[in-house]
Amino acid sequence: MADHVYKKLELTGSSAIGIEDAVSNAIAKAAKTIHHLRWFEVSEIRGGIDDGAIAHWQVSLKIGFTLDD
Repeated sequence: MADHVYKKLELTGSSAIGIEDAVSNAIAKAAKTIHHLRWFEVSEIRGGIDDGAIAHWQVSLKIGFTLDD
């Protein structure tokens, strides 16, 4: 296995559907412009409330990727 150097990027994804969808939205958007995505870690979960009910979810996450040679 070759040695790698990693970089972390912090993003916040959102979704009216749920937490997993918010994470997926953030990763899908990052994958459009960043190569070699390897892992993610959730750092914060929060949401918005509208009229006494959950209106949307926001999930902050760090995405790790390898740098090009």
